[in-house]
Amino acid sequence: MEGRTERSRVVTDPERRAEELLMETKMKEMLQASVSDMKNTVADLERKLSSVEDEGNEWKTRYETQVELNKQLERQIHALQEKSEYIRGNPTDRLSSIRSYDQMPVGALNQYLKRLEEEKILMENHLKDFELRIDQEAKTSAAQEAVKKQTTDPGHVTREKQAHKGVHNASTKKQTTSKKKDAARKTTKQSVS
Repeated sequence: MEGRTERSRVVTDPERRAEELLMETKMKEMLQASVSDMKNTVADLERKLSSVEDEGNEWKTRYETQVELNKQLERQIHALQEKSEYIRGNPTDRLSSIRSYDQMPVGALNQYLKRLEEEKILMENHLKDFELRIDQEAKTSAAQEAVKKQTTDPGHVTREKQAHKGVHNASTKKQTTSKKKDAARKTTKQSVS
């Protein structure tokens, strides 16, 4: 009887090991699928993070530009306040600032005029610089919006392909029509000759 028990243990032992192996294989497959899903999720999150960082850079650039513009405006406000206080210095004599120029020698007036012209040129250059920055930011923003639309609108690619086919079909029709006209002209010339 002991011989049978040992044989049944021997028989059941390989079956049990086969079941364990099967379970381990299934577990391994589940883990691999889970790892694959995790990798895809991480890749998606990294893409989203990079797009958020790009938006953050855009806002950072806008903020820095605005801060710089604010500083310049504050300097201009301060300069205008000083001029206003100078003009208000003698309320009975509103033309005192003009009279001060009348009393200045010609050389000093020329130097003052040159300084004012330099300030004007500097301000114009700053204005042009800010206009260029604003244009560049608008173009960048528009390009980013277009990219976002392309990535979020799956029908966009289809419409783009259809539009391209339409242009291609139109040019093919023009070529076919022009070939027919050329052939008709050649036959007409040959028959006339």
